[in-house]
Amino acid sequence: MAKLLHISASPRGERSESLALARTFLEVYRELHPGDEVEEWDLWDGSLPEFGPAAVAAKMDVFAGLEPSGAGVAAWEAAAAAFRRFAGADKYLFSVPMWNAGIPYVLKQFIDVVSQPGMVFGFDPELGYRGLVTGRKAAVLYTGAVYGEGRGPAFGADFQAPFFDGWLRWAGITDIASVEFRPNLATTEVEARRARAHADAVEAAKIF
Repeated sequence: MAKLLHISASPRGERSESLALARTFLEVYRELHPGDEVEEWDLWDGSLPEFGPAAVAAKMDVFAGLEPSGAGVAAWEAAAAAFRRFAGADKYLFSVPMWNAGIPYVLKQFIDVVSQPGMVFGFDPELGYRGLVTGRKAAVLYTGAVYGEGRGPAFGADFQAPFFDGWLRWAGITDIASVEFRPNLATTEVEARRARAHADAVEAAKIF
C-alpha cells in the first residue's frame, strides 16, 4: 500500500481550477488504487510554521555542524515536523496556481520550511547539493488565468513551472508528470482548454 499526499497551494476552494483538476485526478486514482492512503494537506490551514530568524539561525547552526540552541530548538523541530509529514508519502500531487508569474507565497513558505540540510538535501563543499527525497514520484497541476505558452509578453511570463519543477528535481524527485490549464481566463477557448486539462489529469492519474 502506498501513500499519496496532495499538497494544495490554492485558497479558492470550490472556485479553484487547480483543485478541480485535483478532484478529477484523485477520483481516478482512488478508483485504480483502492488500497492506497490519500492525505490532503491544505497549505492555507495554518499548519505550516514560519521560517524566521530563529529558524534561520538553527539552519546555519546545523550547516556548521552544531546543535540548534535557544529559540532555534523549537523552530528547528517545527521545520522537522513539517518535513516528516512531507517525507512520509510515496507519491505527491501538487495543486499549483500561478500568482504574479510565479507560485503562491504559501507554497514558497512550504519549500523554505522543509528544504533543510539532512532533510531535503545534503551538501558537499566539493560536489555541491544532493537531493535526499528520492524514490518518489510527483504529479503537478499547473493553472494560470492569463499566461499561456506562446503568448506575448503582455500576457505575462512563466516563473511558475520552471521554479517548481526545478525545486522538485533539486530535492531528488525526478519522476514528474505535469498537467497544465494555462490560460484559463483570458481566452475564448476556456471550455475546450478546461476539458483538455481534465482529460490530461485523468490520463496522468491512470499511470501514477
